[in-house]
Amino acid sequence: QVQLVESGGGVVQAGGSLRLSCAASGNIDSHNVMGWYRQVPEKQRELVAIFTSGGNTVYADSVKGRFTISRDNAKNTMYLQMNSLKPEDTAVYYCLANSGGYHYWGQGTQVTVSS
Repeated sequence: QVQLVESGGGVVQAGGSLRLSCAASGNIDSHNVMGWYRQVPEKQRELVAIFTSGGNTVYADSVKGRFTISRDNAKNTMYLQMNSLKPEDTAVYYCLANSGGYHYWGQGTQVTVSS
């Protein structure tokens, strides 16, 4: 079992920054795939950024150069630094972790970017 708790969402003006956190507990370590997804109403959840099993990072084209994913293995916490935010980044952001062949999701945190 893995528990994920996101925090750091909020309302920000276009061009601003936010940092999301995902605190993980349970059967998880630095080798687990972890990443961030986002979803807007009536659309599928989409990948934002992810750590692969090999430790590489993959970003959606729409966020490359603006968002940075990182993790603090000592704290079992993953972050998403979001800079130069745009109104189209408005969504609920979810943390994902893969462990033991299962996908675990956090509860989500709302990010709203006003124009």
